[in-house]
Amino acid sequence: MYRDLAEWWPLLSPPAHYVNEAADLLRRLGPLPSDPLPTLLELGAGGGSLAFNLKRHFRMTLTDRSPGMQAVSRAINPDCEHILGDMQSLWLDRRFDFVLIHDAIMYATTPAAVRATLATAAGHCRTGGTVVVLPDFVRESFTPDTDHGGQDGADGRSLRYLEWTWDPDPSDDTCLVDYAFLLRETDGSVTMVHDRHMEGMFPRARWLEWLREAGLPAQSSLDQWQRDVFIGTKE
Repeated sequence: MYRDLAEWWPLLSPPAHYVNEAADLLRRLGPLPSDPLPTLLELGAGGGSLAFNLKRHFRMTLTDRSPGMQAVSRAINPDCEHILGDMQSLWLDRRFDFVLIHDAIMYATTPAAVRATLATAAGHCRTGGTVVVLPDFVRESFTPDTDHGGQDGADGRSLRYLEWTWDPDPSDDTCLVDYAFLLRETDGSVTMVHDRHMEGMFPRARWLEWLREAGLPAQSSLDQWQRDVFIGTKE
């Protein structure tokens, strides 16, 4: 998805899908100054669809380890700084007012990976600044699920997908997400692709513990989609 299929991302998860989520996040962080705009570092920004809806409120630096996904983000967010790097090991030697980790945190599938990512966030946040972590679910809120969608592109290409989230072993800290893609080219030919993702799934209390250990004591609240939003303040 993030390498071979990166160019299809605008048909899978376009900026229009993130309007309400961005508005919910802004309500939690506001009121925000407008002169100068606060700085925000997003770790694992992917194709930049969420950033597209936030960027008029922040001076944004978008990082991701996928060159293909960054190319997509650069196309829609040319006014944002883009830096290639892994959220577990990135070091910019700079501090930001806000650090955001959206659903990319789901790819931290071990406690060590989560701690490393939170250490990156803490290291890039100024004292008194804010770190926001938005996992798709925690252990307590996980339920097996299916979803589907897709878009028709202005260039004549189309994408449709089925997403299937399930947990083959409830005793461990991971679940699986299987995607089935139908990719239609401009000549009408269709390719089918299966893509499997492993994601981390940890109890709420462990998230709060790890944030506290990173120097980011946090509170958790549920958004309108019943997802935990962890907001911590850098000590």
